[in-house]
Amino acid sequence: MPLCLRRALSCAILLIAAQAALAQGPASVFLEDVTWTELRDALAAGKTTAIIPIGGTEQSGPYVALGKHNARVKVLSQRIAQALGNALVAPVIAYVPEGGYAPPTSHMKFPGTLTVPDDAFEKTLESAANSLKVHGFRDIVFLGDHGGYQSDIRRVVVRLNKAWAGSPARAFVPPEYYAASSDGYAQILRQHGVRDDEIGTHAALADTSLQLAVAPQMVRLQQLRSAPKPGTADGVYGGDPRRASAELGQLGVDAIVSRTVAALKKDTAAR
Repeated sequence: MPLCLRRALSCAILLIAAQAALAQGPASVFLEDVTWTELRDALAAGKTTAIIPIGGTEQSGPYVALGKHNARVKVLSQRIAQALGNALVAPVIAYVPEGGYAPPTSHMKFPGTLTVPDDAFEKTLESAANSLKVHGFRDIVFLGDHGGYQSDIRRVVVRLNKAWAGSPARAFVPPEYYAASSDGYAQILRQHGVRDDEIGTHAALADTSLQLAVAPQMVRLQQLRSAPKPGTADGVYGGDPRRASAELGQLGVDAIVSRTVAALKKDTAAR
């Protein structure tokens, strides 16, 4: 076969393969990226675990963007869903309890933080979960990236499982997700020589390193490196973010994903 003909045939085969891949729809674990018919077929094929990622819109010091939790929980949920193999990820819930506004309390003292009452937040979680149950999801998992509303999520899970008794559906809030991102990650950082006065509890080295690993564009790294040590008045609590790095953050990402996946596999298998 002449060389020009072989090249033409190869191009034709590649074009047909590309068109076939496009026709199959997006290879994504995000619910927002699929059509309703693609979702119907995915459910029929066994993708019956739904992850509801919960973030928050709050201050994280002068050097990390307000959407930190939203971006982080989306990336982590994606990786957890991919590792599970039978899961899809619902849209991130970005409006969460962040304190009062009359007068402003907690993170609401800083511009850009958005808050909702606990009852509105819990109703939103319940409605999202019930929607997913109606469509055929059996295991509905809440992953909350912020410590302030963990008790709200647990209350919602208790109510849902009580209401769903006798049905195939079940709600979960694996404690390993938040534990691995807080105390568990702090322990890992200590093992790598990071001091407690750097790790912090909010917007310090731990928080900033995780963000550099999942969404580095949200960290004002150049300003951070040349800044004096920020403190509570700046929205940074209990630590110092100036030595944060993506490499340290990746240690936390790996721990959060692996521990959450292991816990979910165990919980879903047990039921």
